[in-house]
Amino acid sequence: MFLNFFKKANFRAFSIALVFLLTGLLVYLFADTGQSGSAFGDYNGDGSTGITDVISLLLQGRESPGDPRLDYNADGVYSLNDALDLLLDLTWYGIKPYEVAVEPVEIDDFLLNPFRGFESKHCFNDWISRGVPRHPLCGTAQFRWYWDTLEPEDGQIRFGMIDSMIAEAVANEQRINIRVMCQNGEPRVPDWLRTAGAKGDYYSDGTGWQPDYGDPIFLERHEKLIKALAERYDGHPAVDFVDVGSIGRWAEWHTSETGLDMPPDSIQQKIIDMYLDNFKETPLISLIGDDFAMMYQISHGTGWRADCLGDMGGFSPTWNHMDDFYQQALDSTGANEIWERAPVVFETCWTMQFWYERNWDIDHILSEALRWHVTIMNNGNDSIPAAWETKVREFEKKMGYRFVLRNLSHPASVKAGRRLFYQMQWENVGVAPCYLDCPLAFQFRPVEGDTSWVVETEAEITGWLPGTIDLDSNVILPKDMPPGEYELAVGMLDPWSGQPRIRFAIQGRVEDGWYRLSRVAVR
Repeated sequence: MFLNFFKKANFRAFSIALVFLLTGLLVYLFADTGQSGSAFGDYNGDGSTGITDVISLLLQGRESPGDPRLDYNADGVYSLNDALDLLLDLTWYGIKPYEVAVEPVEIDDFLLNPFRGFESKHCFNDWISRGVPRHPLCGTAQFRWYWDTLEPEDGQIRFGMIDSMIAEAVANEQRINIRVMCQNGEPRVPDWLRTAGAKGDYYSDGTGWQPDYGDPIFLERHEKLIKALAERYDGHPAVDFVDVGSIGRWAEWHTSETGLDMPPDSIQQKIIDMYLDNFKETPLISLIGDDFAMMYQISHGTGWRADCLGDMGGFSPTWNHMDDFYQQALDSTGANEIWERAPVVFETCWTMQFWYERNWDIDHILSEALRWHVTIMNNGNDSIPAAWETKVREFEKKMGYRFVLRNLSHPASVKAGRRLFYQMQWENVGVAPCYLDCPLAFQFRPVEGDTSWVVETEAEITGWLPGTIDLDSNVILPKDMPPGEYELAVGMLDPWSGQPRIRFAIQGRVEDGWYRLSRVAVR
């Protein structure tokens, strides 16, 4: 008896579905649904949406009911209702998937964005804007601290100093870059470390002192320092990246003009591992120089940086960094494509004014930096020569990422709790991806009312290399959205605060950081 009832129930459901299909077909035949060329509800793969897709959805659901792509109405499971809802949307509601189409207007403005552009050094944008003529504002602030400054007493790390710099950076819409250094001129390791027995050697001319990087006391105490810094700042929302420093003059992984050797590869690896083992979230940057060290670091996911960009003969009339070292180092270490997954950072050799006074080729220098896919450049807080200001500002716009939304399209209406299908075309007109994982999201703000809803997309912007990015997807609206007309806005969110963080090169940005572009009716 139960089996007979079940069979009858299935027959009833099938009969109801058949009635809906036949009724919908009549409406479809005599209505202009305008679905040609859309991928919305395209279950038969012909590039358009129509009654045959309803039938295809039914057939696919019978074969693969667990396929999440068949859950048209977003109730969490495929059922007959998905085909019925698609039919209703195409017929009774007359939904045209991409009826609303927007083409934002591109702008050529300077955009202050995180993890790209110029980098200030031991200062912030409030000072750059007041005291450095013609210099663009900076997305990052670099802080290079000697070990004796960071830890003047054994175990007493000056976290308060670092935290205060982070607070200033945040107030200036910047994030920080940290580097730990151990030598330049006079000894820059803590006195207590030398008292504990850590060894070192004076430069050949007697002007400076280099620690013995392989000394067991040095290695033990330095590892404690790096570990403590990582425990507090790894994954910190205001730390852009950490240089794998520690070794060499200014922690640049060279011992030039000291008369002393770099530590052996085995010791270099031990110090590199201090960073790799402890900084798991914040990006690490390798200093270009020693082939072994750079190859080891980039093989473990680091980016790279070079701290003498622009040298066209300042050290020798027959050799310079730009033409005789950087590209050769990238070739020998296999680092040419690293920019696709990790940042490239530069620091100018001397200053741009120094270049200008020597008549060095600014076009060649900047074009090489772009060819190497620069994301961040430190100009030492120095002014830009007036004759080069336009060139430098245009260069700044190409550094790192720069996102332009070319078009957005979506239905004019959608039911709460259901999928809003959309198509977007973006273009990254910069030279590198964004290495900060900022979710791409929609904001739905009622035309009349204060409450807004934010829905994140599944797009992963860290993979957006230079060029065009086409998105054809959907988001599920919250079920509790009241019926009404909503302003639809687009934003890329800070992964920690959830607020819009990245500025786009288009018109439409409002005070809260969202780009309000269209409207959609929720029923």
